[in-house]
Amino acid sequence: MTKISLITGGSRGLGRNTALAVARRGGDVIITYQSRAEDAQAVVAEITAMGRTAAALQLDVGSASSFPAFAAQVKTLLGDVWGRTQFDHLVNNAGHGSMATIGQTEEAMFDQLVNVHFKGVYFLTQELLPQIADGGRIVNFSSGLTQMIYPGYAAYAAAKGAIEVLTRYMAKELGGRGIAVNTIAPGAIETDFGGGAVRDNTDINKHIAAITALGRVGLPDDIGPVVAGLLSEESRWINAQRIEVSGGQAL
Repeated sequence: MTKISLITGGSRGLGRNTALAVARRGGDVIITYQSRAEDAQAVVAEITAMGRTAAALQLDVGSASSFPAFAAQVKTLLGDVWGRTQFDHLVNNAGHGSMATIGQTEEAMFDQLVNVHFKGVYFLTQELLPQIADGGRIVNFSSGLTQMIYPGYAAYAAAKGAIEVLTRYMAKELGGRGIAVNTIAPGAIETDFGGGAVRDNTDINKHIAAITALGRVGLPDDIGPVVAGLLSEESRWINAQRIEVSGGQAL
Protein backbone atom coordinates (compact mmCIF):
# COMPACT_ATOMS: atom_id res chain seq x y z
CA MET A 1 0.00 0.00 0.00
CA THR A 2 1.28 3.49 -0.89
CA LYS A 3 2.55 5.46 2.08
CA ILE A 4 1.01 8.86 2.79
CA SER A 5 3.12 11.59 4.41
CA LEU A 6 1.71 14.75 6.02
CA ILE A 7 4.30 17.52 5.88
CA THR A 8 3.65 20.84 7.61
CA GLY A 9 4.95 23.96 5.92
CA GLY A 10 5.27 22.17 2.61
CA SER A 11 4.68 25.12 0.30
CA ARG A 12 8.27 26.38 0.40
CA GLY A 13 11.81 25.77 1.58
CA LEU A 14 12.73 22.53 3.27
CA GLY A 15 9.12 21.40 3.55
CA ARG A 16 8.64 21.71 -0.19
CA ASN A 17 11.88 19.89 -0.86
CA THR A 18 10.88 17.11 1.53
CA ALA A 19 7.49 16.72 -0.14
CA LEU A 20 9.11 16.38 -3.56
CA ALA A 21 11.69 13.93 -2.24
CA VAL A 22 8.96 11.76 -0.71
CA ALA A 23 7.04 11.77 -3.99
CA ARG A 24 10.16 10.78 -5.94
CA ARG A 25 10.43 7.75 -3.67
CA GLY A 26 6.89 6.74 -4.59
CA GLY A 27 4.94 8.26 -1.70
CA ASP A 28 1.78 10.36 -1.67
CA VAL A 29 1.76 13.67 0.19
CA ILE A 30 -0.45 16.04 2.14
CA ILE A 31 1.21 19.42 2.66
CA THR A 32 0.10 22.32 4.78
CA TYR A 33 0.58 26.01 4.21
CA GLN A 34 -0.22 29.08 6.28
CA SER A 35 -0.86 31.76 3.66
CA ARG A 36 0.86 30.79 0.40
CA ALA A 37 -1.98 28.90 -1.25
CA GLU A 38 -0.62 29.41 -4.77
CA ASP A 39 2.80 28.09 -3.78
CA ALA A 40 1.17 25.09 -2.12
CA GLN A 41 -0.88 24.29 -5.21
CA ALA A 42 2.26 24.56 -7.33
CA VAL A 43 3.87 21.87 -5.16
CA VAL A 44 0.76 19.71 -5.49
CA ALA A 45 0.88 20.12 -9.28
CA GLU A 46 4.57 19.19 -9.36
CA ILE A 47 3.93 16.03 -7.35
CA THR A 48 0.91 15.13 -9.47
CA ALA A 49 3.08 15.45 -12.57
CA MET A 50 5.29 12.72 -11.08
CA GLY A 51 2.30 10.38 -11.05
CA ARG A 52 1.78 10.64 -7.30
CA THR A 53 -1.25 11.95 -5.40
CA ALA A 54 -1.01 15.13 -3.35
CA ALA A 55 -3.22 17.66 -1.59
CA ALA A 56 -2.78 20.89 0.36
CA LEU A 57 -4.56 22.10 3.49
CA GLN A 58 -4.32 25.46 5.24
CA LEU A 59 -2.92 25.35 8.79
CA ASP A 60 -1.50 27.84 11.26
CA VAL A 61 0.79 25.70 13.42
CA GLY A 62 0.95 28.50 15.97
CA SER A 63 -2.79 28.23 16.71
CA ALA A 64 -3.41 25.07 18.73
CA SER A 65 -7.13 25.84 18.98
CA SER A 66 -7.44 25.18 15.24
CA PHE A 67 -6.02 21.65 15.40
CA PRO A 68 -9.25 19.71 16.03
CA ALA A 69 -10.84 21.24 12.93
CA PHE A 70 -7.67 20.56 10.95
CA ALA A 71 -7.66 16.92 12.06
CA ALA A 72 -11.26 16.63 10.88
CA GLN A 73 -10.20 18.02 7.48
CA VAL A 74 -7.43 15.45 7.27
CA LYS A 75 -9.89 12.67 8.09
CA THR A 76 -12.26 13.81 5.35
CA LEU A 77 -9.43 14.20 2.85
CA LEU A 78 -8.05 10.74 3.55
CA GLY A 79 -11.46 9.20 3.01
CA ASP A 80 -12.34 11.17 -0.10
CA VAL A 81 -8.98 10.91 -1.90
CA TRP A 82 -7.40 7.70 -0.63
CA GLY A 83 -10.31 5.74 0.82
CA ARG A 84 -8.37 5.43 4.05
CA THR A 85 -8.70 6.53 7.67
CA GLN A 86 -5.00 6.92 8.48
CA PHE A 87 -1.77 8.27 7.05
CA ASP A 88 1.72 6.90 7.66
CA HIS A 89 4.19 9.71 8.26
CA LEU A 90 4.08 13.07 10.04
CA VAL A 91 6.83 15.60 9.33
CA ASN A 92 6.71 18.58 11.69
CA ASN A 93 8.59 21.12 9.60
CA ALA A 94 6.61 24.38 9.57
CA GLY A 95 8.29 27.33 11.21
CA HIS A 96 9.93 30.70 10.91
CA GLY A 97 13.02 32.46 12.17
CA SER A 98 13.08 35.56 14.35
CA MET A 99 16.33 37.00 15.64
CA ALA A 100 17.00 39.06 18.77
CA THR A 101 19.52 38.94 21.57
CA ILE A 102 18.31 37.79 24.98
CA GLY A 103 18.35 41.39 26.18
CA GLN A 104 16.23 42.57 23.26
CA THR A 105 13.73 39.70 22.95
CA GLU A 106 10.15 40.85 23.40
CA GLU A 107 7.60 38.56 25.02
CA ALA A 108 5.36 38.52 21.94
CA MET A 109 8.23 37.32 19.77
CA PHE A 110 9.17 34.68 22.34
CA ASP A 111 5.59 33.43 22.57
CA GLN A 112 5.26 33.21 18.80
CA LEU A 113 8.45 31.16 18.49
CA VAL A 114 7.38 28.77 21.24
CA ASN A 115 3.84 28.47 19.90
CA VAL A 116 5.03 27.58 16.41
CA HIS A 117 8.14 25.54 17.10
CA PHE A 118 7.26 23.70 20.31
CA LYS A 119 3.65 24.00 21.48
CA GLY A 120 2.35 23.59 17.94
CA VAL A 121 4.39 20.45 17.33
CA TYR A 122 3.34 18.99 20.66
CA PHE A 123 -0.39 19.50 20.32
CA LEU A 124 -0.66 18.94 16.58
CA THR A 125 1.02 15.57 16.99
CA GLN A 126 -1.29 14.81 19.90
CA GLU A 127 -4.35 15.68 17.82
CA LEU A 128 -3.21 13.58 14.86
CA LEU A 129 -2.04 10.50 16.78
CA PRO A 130 -5.25 8.50 16.12
CA GLN A 131 -4.77 9.07 12.39
CA ILE A 132 -1.12 7.97 12.26
CA ALA A 133 -0.89 4.30 11.32
CA ASP A 134 0.90 1.84 13.58
CA GLY A 135 4.39 1.27 12.26
CA GLY A 136 4.50 4.84 10.98
CA ARG A 137 7.13 7.54 11.30
CA ILE A 138 7.41 11.01 12.79
CA VAL A 139 10.24 13.39 11.92
CA ASN A 140 10.53 16.64 13.87
CA PHE A 141 12.64 19.49 12.52
CA SER A 142 15.15 20.99 14.91
CA SER A 143 18.16 23.11 13.99
CA GLY A 144 21.93 23.05 14.09
CA LEU A 145 21.55 26.16 16.25
CA THR A 146 20.80 24.00 19.30
CA GLN A 147 24.51 23.14 19.33
CA MET A 148 26.15 25.80 17.16
CA ILE A 149 25.71 29.01 19.10
CA TYR A 150 25.07 32.27 17.24
CA PRO A 151 23.97 35.27 19.36
CA GLY A 152 20.45 36.36 18.51
CA TYR A 153 18.88 32.93 18.18
CA ALA A 154 18.46 32.04 21.85
CA ALA A 155 14.65 31.84 21.88
CA TYR A 156 14.43 30.02 18.55
CA ALA A 157 17.16 27.53 19.46
CA ALA A 158 15.70 26.92 22.91
CA ALA A 159 12.35 26.01 21.33
CA LYS A 160 14.16 23.66 18.98
CA GLY A 161 16.04 22.17 21.92
CA ALA A 162 12.67 21.38 23.47
CA ILE A 163 11.77 19.55 20.26
CA GLU A 164 14.84 17.36 20.59
CA VAL A 165 13.78 16.31 24.10
CA LEU A 166 10.17 15.87 22.99
CA THR A 167 11.32 13.58 20.17
CA ARG A 168 12.88 11.15 22.63
CA TYR A 169 9.73 11.09 24.74
CA MET A 170 7.59 10.53 21.65
CA ALA A 171 9.83 7.64 20.63
CA LYS A 172 9.43 6.04 24.04
CA GLU A 173 5.68 6.55 24.35
CA LEU A 174 4.84 5.57 20.76
CA GLY A 175 7.24 2.65 20.52
CA GLY A 176 4.49 0.22 21.48
CA ARG A 177 2.72 1.16 18.24
CA GLY A 178 5.88 0.64 16.21
CA ILE A 179 6.14 4.36 15.43
CA ALA A 180 9.73 5.59 15.10
CA VAL A 181 10.37 9.25 15.93
CA ASN A 182 13.51 11.17 15.04
CA THR A 183 14.81 14.73 14.89
CA ILE A 184 16.55 16.21 11.88
CA ALA A 185 18.75 19.23 12.57
CA PRO A 186 19.78 21.13 9.43
CA GLY A 187 22.77 23.42 9.45
CA ALA A 188 22.75 26.72 7.54
CA ILE A 189 20.74 26.25 4.32
CA GLU A 190 20.11 28.56 1.38
CA THR A 191 16.39 29.22 1.89
CA ASP A 192 14.29 32.26 2.82
CA PHE A 193 14.72 31.43 6.53
CA GLY A 194 15.61 34.54 8.53
CA GLY A 195 14.89 36.74 5.54
CA GLY A 196 17.12 34.67 3.27
CA ALA A 197 20.34 35.90 4.90
CA VAL A 198 22.31 32.69 4.28
CA ARG A 199 21.18 32.57 0.66
CA ASP A 200 21.38 36.27 -0.22
CA ASN A 201 24.12 37.80 1.93
CA THR A 202 27.46 37.04 0.26
CA ASP A 203 29.53 37.68 3.40
CA ILE A 204 27.38 35.36 5.55
CA ASN A 205 27.41 32.69 2.86
CA LYS A 206 31.21 32.81 2.56
CA HIS A 207 31.67 32.74 6.32
CA ILE A 208 29.51 29.66 6.76
CA ALA A 209 31.19 27.91 3.85
CA ALA A 210 34.58 28.63 5.44
CA ILE A 211 33.61 26.99 8.75
CA THR A 212 31.96 23.96 7.14
CA ALA A 213 34.08 20.86 6.59
CA LEU A 214 32.65 20.22 3.12
CA GLY A 215 33.36 23.80 2.11
CA ARG A 216 29.95 25.16 1.14
CA VAL A 217 26.58 26.22 2.49
CA GLY A 218 23.77 23.66 2.51
CA LEU A 219 21.03 23.49 -0.12
CA PRO A 220 17.42 22.31 0.24
CA ASP A 221 18.33 19.24 -1.82
CA ASP A 222 20.73 18.28 0.97
CA ILE A 223 17.83 17.96 3.43
CA GLY A 224 14.64 16.68 1.79
CA PRO A 225 16.10 13.35 0.64
CA VAL A 226 17.43 12.68 4.16
CA VAL A 227 13.96 13.15 5.63
CA ALA A 228 12.46 10.93 2.93
CA GLY A 229 15.07 8.30 3.81
CA LEU A 230 14.16 8.45 7.49
CA LEU A 231 10.53 7.80 6.56
CA SER A 232 11.44 4.72 4.56
CA GLU A 233 11.30 1.10 5.62
CA GLU A 234 15.08 0.90 5.27
CA SER A 235 15.40 3.28 8.25
CA ARG A 236 12.98 1.39 10.48
CA TRP A 237 15.59 0.76 13.22
CA ILE A 238 16.61 4.42 13.56
CA ASN A 239 14.68 5.82 16.49
CA ALA A 240 14.93 8.64 19.05
CA GLN A 241 17.93 10.17 17.29
CA ARG A 242 19.04 13.73 16.54
CA ILE A 243 20.50 13.63 13.03
CA GLU A 244 22.45 16.74 12.11
CA VAL A 245 22.67 17.48 8.40
CA SER A 246 25.15 20.33 8.17
CA GLY A 247 28.10 19.21 6.07
CA GLY A 248 30.24 19.36 9.19
CA GLN A 249 29.53 22.95 10.21
CA ALA A 250 31.52 24.53 13.06
CA LEU A 251 33.50 21.40 13.90
